[in-house]
Amino acid sequence: PGELVVLLGPSGSGKSTLLNILGGLDTPTAGSVRFDDHDLTEATQRELTQFRREHVGFVFQFYNLIPSLTARENVALVTEIATKPLRPEDALELVGLGERMDHFPAQLSGGEQQRVAIARAIAKQPEILLCDEPTGALDSKTGILVLEAIEHVNRELGTSTAVITHNTIVAGMADRVVHIADGRIASIDHNPVRRPASELAW
Repeated sequence: PGELVVLLGPSGSGKSTLLNILGGLDTPTAGSVRFDDHDLTEATQRELTQFRREHVGFVFQFYNLIPSLTARENVALVTEIATKPLRPEDALELVGLGERMDHFPAQLSGGEQQRVAIARAIAKQPEILLCDEPTGALDSKTGILVLEAIEHVNRELGTSTAVITHNTIVAGMADRVVHIADGRIASIDHNPVRRPASELAW
């Protein structure tokens, strides 16, 4: 629990497929996936939906915010169906957007919109946060702000976090780096020390 793992590999290597399987969005054709005592491979669609709703937060490359709702209202959509939610305000504070809660997506920068998406993902206090190329649509400086938000959530809430990227520099902020190539895990590295996201640059 509380580990930050980077899944690193080029486009088409199978990173997103693995993330979708871990998050219960997809089922593997072979092997098994376990969460606590549950075998997700044997789960029904209803059980997978419940698993995602109760245990997993997702952040994608595209923010998927509702344009007609403020940042606070976008986050509140999740807290209304969660069993142990954070207040939307607290989730937005965690990602550094306390001053922007009542702004609409069009009034926010790309990096701010991505941080709203992170706040939305962690507002239900999931055990697992899965981030698929969260900095893919952002420039370096903005991307680092987003990684800092993910890092902060990981440390403050103890949320086990997996970040998919093709950017080798991002691997420095991880506890563990899983290298993926041609649909397989090629190797796993353990970083003796996690580099703060603020020290990364590309």
